[in-house]
Amino acid sequence: TYALPPVSALIMLAGIYYGAQYGGSTTAILVNLPGESSSVVTCIDGYQMARQGRAGPALAAAGLGSFFAGCVGTLILAAFAPPLTELAFKFGPAEYFSLMVLGLIGAVVLASGSLLKAVAMIVLGLLLGIVGTDVNSGVARFSFDVPELTDGIGFVVIAMGVFGYGEIIGNLSQPDEEREVFTSEVKGLWPTRDDFKRMTPAVLRGTVLGSALGILPGGGALLASFAAYALEKKISMRPGEVPFGKGNIRGVASPESANNAGAQTSFIPLLTLGIPPNAVMALMVGAMTIHNIQPGPQVMSSNPELFWGLIASMWIGNAMLIILNLPLIGMWIKLLTVPYKFLFPAIVLFCAIGVYSTNNNTFDIWMVAAFGFVGYLFIKLRAEPAPLLLGFILGPMMEENLRRALLLSRGSWAVFITRPLSAGLLIAACLLLGIVLLPAVKSKREEAFVED
Repeated sequence: TYALPPVSALIMLAGIYYGAQYGGSTTAILVNLPGESSSVVTCIDGYQMARQGRAGPALAAAGLGSFFAGCVGTLILAAFAPPLTELAFKFGPAEYFSLMVLGLIGAVVLASGSLLKAVAMIVLGLLLGIVGTDVNSGVARFSFDVPELTDGIGFVVIAMGVFGYGEIIGNLSQPDEEREVFTSEVKGLWPTRDDFKRMTPAVLRGTVLGSALGILPGGGALLASFAAYALEKKISMRPGEVPFGKGNIRGVASPESANNAGAQTSFIPLLTLGIPPNAVMALMVGAMTIHNIQPGPQVMSSNPELFWGLIASMWIGNAMLIILNLPLIGMWIKLLTVPYKFLFPAIVLFCAIGVYSTNNNTFDIWMVAAFGFVGYLFIKLRAEPAPLLLGFILGPMMEENLRRALLLSRGSWAVFITRPLSAGLLIAACLLLGIVLLPAVKSKREEAFVED
């Protein structure tokens, strides 16, 4: 993008960003590989729908939900960016830490089966997240004198290993006659009328939640898809509806809507405050600096062509995504007819290429193989890996905000309960934890997620 004009360069980077946010759902649904961290929860029900021959409705639900949510998010960005910035200003380190605590407790709802396993997955994710160099002291933690671990473990390594390789090893452990991944015939390319009735409210809920959380810099958009899935599981199911974790279309439509709405509104802190909410947005800040554009509140007044150019590109990008992907659903589903003896080696190869390309280091390929066996162990233990990945992603951000809050308060832990927003979020976290632990609710939860 160096040779491009400033507006064209930033539109190109923005297009790659929200295109990847949508594209991550395709591999999550078809082959259980989340293309983005926010697509992790899409694997839970999307992949089960694909196994049942309903990949078409799952892909259509993700596409339509993403299109609607993206349009709403873009409208919010265009109309309400300045006033919404004031809301983001009210969130300091204490509030972000409390928000992430609430997110982790909400992740318990993500896991089907044992509550103890869900908590264990979150704790394991937090432990994996602190591997690497301490940002404050510069001391290497849990690297075991391995130079490659001083930068920490990459999300791609864990996601590809646990979801991709783990699923392959699990299938290879089955007898030959049971080894095919997809046991059902393809049952149409479009959601049924009942599917639309179920997914429409879920899309609306996901859009509202994603738009709100996406405004918060520092993980808000990432939390959106997890929070949307947790919310859907709390809403009562209709008679005859498929359980969550077994191929419920609401488990695809709501997180994907939240993810894309959050992707659009996450531009608000970037364009109004100059704060990048994630690593991709940090690259955009770098691109703006290279082109002599100072990120911050003055962007809208000093470079209106940039702001409105981005808005226009979002509308065009959303339209392009829906135009390109919906007609191609039939082609994507053809992947499901590939025999396992060809499909599995291809997945292994592409995962290895993807992992290697992130750091150009063969050590990552060995790591992804090791996490593949960890993923296989999770399958055998019937442990849902989604909470592990959420803990892994939020762990470093939680630690950073915890330390920052304690530095600002001179070591006083009271800062988390004396600030109203932080206290409110912690109270909500305690209430959610209490609801999960109540014996009556726990017994109902075990009945709803009885293990086969």
